[in-house]
Amino acid sequence: MVIGLSLLTISCQKVINVDLNSTSPAIVIVGNINDQPGPYTVTLNQTVNFSDPNSFPPVSGAFVTIADNTGNKDTLTEVSPGTYHTKKLQGVIGHSYYLTVTANGLTYTASSTMPQLVPFDTLRVYTLTNPFKTKDTVQFPQAGFKDPAAGNNYYRFIETRNDTLLSRIFVLDDQYSSGLFINYTLRSDTSLAIGDSVKVEMQCIDKGTYQYLSTFYVASGGTTEVTPANPVSTISNNALGYFSAHTSRYRSIKVPNQ
Repeated sequence: MVIGLSLLTISCQKVINVDLNSTSPAIVIVGNINDQPGPYTVTLNQTVNFSDPNSFPPVSGAFVTIADNTGNKDTLTEVSPGTYHTKKLQGVIGHSYYLTVTANGLTYTASSTMPQLVPFDTLRVYTLTNPFKTKDTVQFPQAGFKDPAAGNNYYRFIETRNDTLLSRIFVLDDQYSSGLFINYTLRSDTSLAIGDSVKVEMQCIDKGTYQYLSTFYVASGGTTEVTPANPVSTISNNALGYFSAHTSRYRSIKVPNQ
């Protein structure tokens, strides 16, 4: 089965075809490194067919390393089943990072270069008319930032609401907004309420991570609560998942009384 759905961002609309046919279970690797102090985390799980129940057992006992292009190398420690932490590596903007995972007799590799920082300028509460109730309004966080005119830039936003991390995926490219000031609205499943505390992380990500999360968005219905079988992986040897070296900046806001 192939589905074609529209992925909407503030600057572009794309149609991405994702094959959701059943596949053999495979390892799913998710690794993140940023320009904030570590430790950084790599998680390993065994994925299942798209139509199967969402139970993804962790993969323990793997050998996991991350190296950079300046000669630094870190061997990660398994801190809980399937979760591995760095011990000494520090993420640096502009550096390239190389992930190697050996698990169940197979070796998987990935690489990512940390993009330049784009400052996270503003976070505000954006109010709009509810399309399903024309006399009602809904409110969402809106991130504001100036996109650089040079190069292609890719972004991810992660929302935490009242100390609860939301699973909704928010990704954006600058195909139609290069060099402009962008106001990006994080439209989740529920409206903000008076008194809500909101924290948003803005990541500058590489193209591979953007492509993975975009196809993941389509296949999973927009959240990180499932692991679909066919998103565009950045990991070698037919593994699923991604390895992302990115910048991270945060802003917080509390929803005021109207």
